[in-house]
Amino acid sequence: MGYELKKTVVLVGMMGAGKTAVGRALAAKLDVPFIDSDAEIEKAANMSIAEIFTRDGEAFFREKESQVIARLLDEECCILSTGGGAYLAEANREVISERGVAVWLNADVDLLWSRVKHKDTRPLLRTENPRKTLEEIYAARVPLYSLADLPVAAEAGLSIEEMAARVADALTGQRPDVLEGAE
Repeated sequence: MGYELKKTVVLVGMMGAGKTAVGRALAAKLDVPFIDSDAEIEKAANMSIAEIFTRDGEAFFREKESQVIARLLDEECCILSTGGGAYLAEANREVISERGVAVWLNADVDLLWSRVKHKDTRPLLRTENPRKTLEEIYAARVPLYSLADLPVAAEAGLSIEEMAARVADALTGQRPDVLEGAE
C-alpha cells in the first residue's frame, strides 16, 4: 500500500538538523516532489544565500524567504525543506500551519555541531567562535521551533532513511489529515 500526502510537509529546525537530506529521502519514500526553499531563493536571485546575506542583508533575505515559502505552499503537495531561520517569523509559522504542516527535526547542539563544524556555507556561523554562536542560536530558536505542529527527534545513530521513516511514521500516526497509508 502506498502513501497519500494531503498537505505539504514543511521541515523546520536548526541548520544541520537534516532538513534537506531527510526531506529528499522522505519525498522519495512518499513518491512526492522535494523542494528546498533556500535552493528556490538562490535560483530566483541567481546567487548563493551567503552572497544574498552579504549584498542585501538578512532582513532582505528573510522577506524573500517568506515570499518563496508562501508561493511554494500554494503549489502541489510536496516535502518542503526550509532554512533554519524561516520558522522564526510568525507570519511564516502561520502560513505553514494553515496550508501545510510544520515538522520540527529536533536535534541537540552536539549533533548539529558535528554536522556543521566543517562547512563554510553557514553565514550565521562566520564568527570568532562558531560553536558558541551555534549554541546561542539554538537557545534562541528552540522555543519557536517547539511551536511546530509535529516534533520528531533526530538522533546521531539514525541514517537518513531511518529519520525519513521516523517522520513518515509520526505523520501517519499523529497527523492522518496530512499523510495516510503505510508500506
